This record gives sequence, structure tokens and C-alpha cells, in this order.
Amino acid sequence: MSTSSGVPLSRMWAGLAGWGLVTAATTAALWLFRDRLDQAHMALAYLLVVLGASAREGRVVGLSVAAASFLAFDFFLLHPLYRLTIADPLEWWILVSFLVTAAVAAELLHRQQQAAALAERRAQEIERLAEEAKQVAALREAARLKDALLATVSHDLRTPLTSIRATAGELRAQGLEEAAVIEEEAERLSRFVSDLLDLSTIRAGGAHVDPQVNAAEDVVGAALERVRGLAGAADIRVSIPAGDILVGRFDFVQALRSLGNLVDNALRHSFQPREIEIEVARTGGDLLFEVRDRGAGVPETARAQLFEPFHRGARHGGGGTGLGLAIAREAARLQGGDVEYRPRPGGGSVFTLRLPAEDIEGLS
Repeated sequence: MSTSSGVPLSRMWAGLAGWGLVTAATTAALWLFRDRLDQAHMALAYLLVVLGASAREGRVVGLSVAAASFLAFDFFLLHPLYRLTIADPLEWWILVSFLVTAAVAAELLHRQQQAAALAERRAQEIERLAEEAKQVAALREAARLKDALLATVSHDLRTPLTSIRATAGELRAQGLEEAAVIEEEAERLSRFVSDLLDLSTIRAGGAHVDPQVNAAEDVVGAALERVRGLAGAADIRVSIPAGDILVGRFDFVQALRSLGNLVDNALRHSFQPREIEIEVARTGGDLLFEVRDRGAGVPETARAQLFEPFHRGARHGGGGTGLGLAIAREAARLQGGDVEYRPRPGGGSVFTLRLPAEDIEGLS
């Protein structure tokens, strides 16, 4: 247990006993020389004891020693001796002045100690934060170098993969059926390298962004064209408010990359019938593209890692690289937007691409 000031009770009692003995010894010394000392000298001696107790043991012990000194001063050193009464009213003033001075000194010393302890804790906290900041800066630099290296390696892999695909195509045209497997795997590896290059380029700060005024309908059309060859793409339902021209100020290529990855993700995750929907709307200063699927959804325990690179949940259809959602969010954030997830009522997922909207009136 400890006192309200944080001092353990065992230490407080030990301090009271020790400084009680010091007070008794001081009283004995003053009693021996009481005829040669005046009251001011005696009060000063007791005051030194109170300050020592306060500095060493804290406010509680200091105030206790002040009270003990007050009683000892009166009982042993002021006339009439050995009685808690005072004949001379001036000596009352001396006693009261001593007690007030001792109490104030103990309190001021206690506050100073608290301020010093607080300053020390703050200095330690600042030192800890500075050390953490150095570590964070080092980690960020390491991540930047890693992304730059991945971007370089991914770029260099594109040329041999193109050659492999071309050679496999020639062999397949010559009647070698096994070449189709090589061509298919080379195509899959090429998609993975492209995704890796895209993500690494964005994270390394090398992605080009040119925000322009674009129509939401154009981005949706381009995204559907991009996934046209995938199963179920022809059944995707699109909902755009009739009569409204929804536009935003964003980079068309990066927006297409985000929305295309979300649509591709929905097609790969959905069960039959797929029931994939794309709805476009505007809310305040945001242009929203919602992609809804009827897949297995995302367990609550996996949502924190959903947009992490190489995160691959339970898939239906396979073929993913684990980079699509990470690229979608990074590309959106690159231009002041974001990608968010929520479960779809009745089963499935809803991914929302959020991009800066633009007012048509402001374009005239």
C-alpha cells in the first residue's frame, strides 16, 4: 500500500521514526544550551529539521515533524517549562510563526519535488518518442527502398515474360498443345508482375497523377470493358442517377485502376448467381462508386488486413494475386480518395471507391 502522494506506507513509517529521533536529538541539544540561545535560534534549528524531513521523506513526514517540533519547542524550551502553556504572548507569536513557516516550507518543497519529478518523466517521454521517431523513419526509408527495388525488379521481369508468352504462342500455333499451359502461366505471372509493379511504383512515390474533370459514367464503362473477358461480367448491373451528370476531379487512369480492381475482385469472389451491382452516387464533396457482390464476405477478424498486400481470404474462382485491393486503395488515396469495405445485407461485400467530386456549375 501507499499514501496519496505515492510513498509506500512502510517507508513513511520508517521516515517518521527516523526523523522523530532527529527531532528528539535536536530538542535535547537545544535544551542543554537553552540559556545561551534565543527563541529565533531555536526556531531556525527546528525549521532546518522540518526542511530535511520534507526533502527526504515528503510532505506527510515533513508536516508531522513540524507539528512534533512545535510541541517540543513549547514543552521543553519555552517558559514555563514542561507545560504546554506560554507566559509571554510574544512567544506565542514566535511559535505560531514557526509552525506556519515550517508548514509553508514543507508544502513548497513538496510541490518543487513534484515539478522536478514531472519534468523528469516528460524528459524521459520525449527521449522515448524521439527514439521511436528514429525507428519509424528508418522503417519508412527501408519500406521506400524495398518498394523501389520491387519496382525495378518487376519492370525488368516484363521483357523475359513477354518473350516467353510469344514463344509459347508460336509453339501452340505449331500444334504443341502443352504450350498453352506455358502461355497461360506466363500470362498469370505477367499479371502478378504488373500488379507488383503498380503497387511498388505508387508506394515509392513514382506514380503519375494528373487530376482532371472526368465523368463517372466513363470510368464505369472503362472498368466494365477491362473485365469483359471474365465470367459473369456481362451480367453486372449498373445504377447511375438518371438525368444527372456525375463528374469528379481525379486521375482517370488511377481511378480506373481502383474501380477495375474492385470489379475484378467482385467477379472472382461471387457465387452463382453473381448478382454484382455497381452504383454511382454523390454525397457532399465525394463521388461514390459502390461495388456489391454476393460472395462469402469478409470475416470480422480479417477486415483489419483486408487491404494489406498479399492478403488472400477465402476465394471463389481463384486466380488472384492478393494485391488488387491494396492497389485499389493506394491508387485512390493517391488522388485524395479512399476505398472502404462493409458487409452486404443478405451476404456478400460492398466496396466503396470514394473520389473528389466536381460541380458542373464551376466548369462554365
